[in-house]
Amino acid sequence: MNLKYALMNDTSWQGQTDWQTPDTPFMSFAFWQALIDTGAIGEQAGWLPIFILVYRAKDGSIDHGENSEKNTAASQAAPTITHPIAVLPVFIKGHHRGEFVFDHAWAEAYARYGVDYYPRLVTSVPYTPITGQRFWLAKGETLTENIVKTAIAGIDDVAQQVGASSWHGLFVTPELAAIATTSMPTDIDIEQVIAAQDNELESAPIDMPILERQGCQFLWQNKDLLNDSQPFADFEAFLLTLKAKKRKTIRAERRKVAEQGITCQRKCGDAITDEDWNAFYHCYVMTYAVRGQQPYLTIEFFKALAATLPTYLMLAQALDASGEIIASSLFLYDNPNSDSGSDTATLYGRYWGALGEYDSLHFELCYYQGLEFAIEQGLTSFDPGTQGEHKLVRGFIPTTTHSIHRIYDPRFVPAIRDFCTKDRLYMAQYRQQAFAALPFNADNMPDFNHNY
Repeated sequence: MNLKYALMNDTSWQGQTDWQTPDTPFMSFAFWQALIDTGAIGEQAGWLPIFILVYRAKDGSIDHGENSEKNTAASQAAPTITHPIAVLPVFIKGHHRGEFVFDHAWAEAYARYGVDYYPRLVTSVPYTPITGQRFWLAKGETLTENIVKTAIAGIDDVAQQVGASSWHGLFVTPELAAIATTSMPTDIDIEQVIAAQDNELESAPIDMPILERQGCQFLWQNKDLLNDSQPFADFEAFLLTLKAKKRKTIRAERRKVAEQGITCQRKCGDAITDEDWNAFYHCYVMTYAVRGQQPYLTIEFFKALAATLPTYLMLAQALDASGEIIASSLFLYDNPNSDSGSDTATLYGRYWGALGEYDSLHFELCYYQGLEFAIEQGLTSFDPGTQGEHKLVRGFIPTTTHSIHRIYDPRFVPAIRDFCTKDRLYMAQYRQQAFAALPFNADNMPDFNHNY
């Protein structure tokens, strides 16, 4: 199928076709509109968005972007596209904040050679280390190699226009990583390309490879292997799958919270009041204040989510003996009744804060309240956020994450490719070591070869 791309810097394309329900609430139009409306993304935030629209060509030419209709990445209006079939967001960035996949060493290498690493291009959900497809797809479409290659041509176009050093697709699905890495050539003679450039020889544009990095996050699965992998009946049923010492530790942590006179409660959707949001944000800001930082997101952002995505929100609160809110943790979760076509539904732990230091309260509000809620709602998994080996001993399984990278200066490709290869080997070894430290008893150990 002949595909073309166009570049747009606004979201007017959203009304041009019927779109599939995205794979996570973080790719919903409402979530992104809240980011835009509250200034979390935009030029001032250093997250300047460009949207790459993929559509079917009306003529008979085969075109992956080289001669397609297109606008500049800066400000021109895109051609009228009546029915885009896929859209990929790309940000022009001059920093690394809010990404959670770190390439500072690459930037330092560029600097040592006197080469600009900025701007760089990034595809991700801003400030959110959540694995996802990253494409918005029209109804009836599936992600294909042609769509991915056409989008990459659009990325290359943006990179050339703004002088970007690289593109980084963060926390992509393993399926997207596989399509992207195999759709680009891997046997490029880098030395020949460099020689041609040094001698200013004219040649056809060379496709750089897509390089893959892997990381590790810790995810909980609602599968009772002692009961034919059925969902857990309750929190105690989950605890019974752990070794006795680990069960004792978790019960002790929960008891410590109660002994401090702290009670916890959960609210969902429209039950979360304006006062609750103000109390939550006060706690959330404290997470950054103790580090001398400003929060990425504003109270207006969270209230926008409350107005547009109430059925995807759960707020866990901790109250002291006088009934005052002293800590809050905000979760998003997939709606099991949505038309996404997925048979999985995940709880996402994202935003937390407390007004002081309380023994074991972080574990209670960010993990155990989430686990109870996921079990009660019949959700299939719980993603509590990036990093943190303390999640491991509480039953969260080490899971591989994927990011993909395109480096435009061929002089740096061999070293970065070698870095990525070694990094993948290291992460595989780390995941294996982490897996051995899981707290499950022998009858309920998950399968290492299954990437949860």
